[in-house]
Amino acid sequence: MNAGESGTVLKRERVRDHILELMESLNPGDAIPSERSLCAALQVSRPTLRAAVDELVAAGRLVREHGRGMFVAPEKITQELVSDHRAMVVPRASGAWTSRLLEFTTIAAGARVGRKLHLSPAADIVYVARLRLVDGAPMAIEHLHIPASLVPALTARELETGDLYEHLHDRHGVRVSEAVQTIEPTVVSQAEAKILGVPHLSPALLFERLTSDTNGQAVEYVHSIYRGDRYRIVTRLTLGLSAGDEQATPAQSIPGIPPGVFPQQEAVVLTAQGDVHADR
Repeated sequence: MNAGESGTVLKRERVRDHILELMESLNPGDAIPSERSLCAALQVSRPTLRAAVDELVAAGRLVREHGRGMFVAPEKITQELVSDHRAMVVPRASGAWTSRLLEFTTIAAGARVGRKLHLSPAADIVYVARLRLVDGAPMAIEHLHIPASLVPALTARELETGDLYEHLHDRHGVRVSEAVQTIEPTVVSQAEAKILGVPHLSPALLFERLTSDTNGQAVEYVHSIYRGDRYRIVTRLTLGLSAGDEQATPAQSIPGIPPGVFPQQEAVVLTAQGDVHADR
């Protein structure tokens, strides 16, 4: 990178930081100053300003409305990846979550889903597609696959209200024990964009989860598309001694656990492939 390119990057970063600082005193939906006034205040060209604004729009921090200006985007839904020892699932993300069924049927598992659930391709599974909303706004599309033999009386109401894992436990005798979940970046298809109310090829997060019961049997395979402009993941890592652990030894030699994390503590580990999992 030559000096000119470096200067352009630094200018764009300065513009970005200035806008983010402005936004700290504003609320979602508030307008930020016009391009002309920002260029004058920061003494930068319009292309430099627009490049910084484009980055903030793509990141879901700003919304650009043609003919009206730029506005602070709605707050992102945040989920902390800190496992709750009292339950199988990680803490629930912020906001009021509801579901709307898009499809609910019984079909053959097929080769791919059958392998994941350890079923014959011809075995029946319950397939569910549902739209997940937060405070009434579309947030994610979930595709659930559950062996039909486990949930012969599963109802649409169970899939639209309450916690599915609680329904599985209380009404179907399915006791989930652990899940392996991966997260990776993707973009939305035209069909997904229409359902989620975002532009085609918008950034998104692809979640895949395989859930097992207390006997180690696979009971659910899910893949979901979450809006990248409205959803974020926060990880909390334990990196030092906690009270009463003065004699503990850091897990420096355990593959996949960052130095300073202790074996008896829980850590969320991000792998090079972008997978996220909890190590105990």
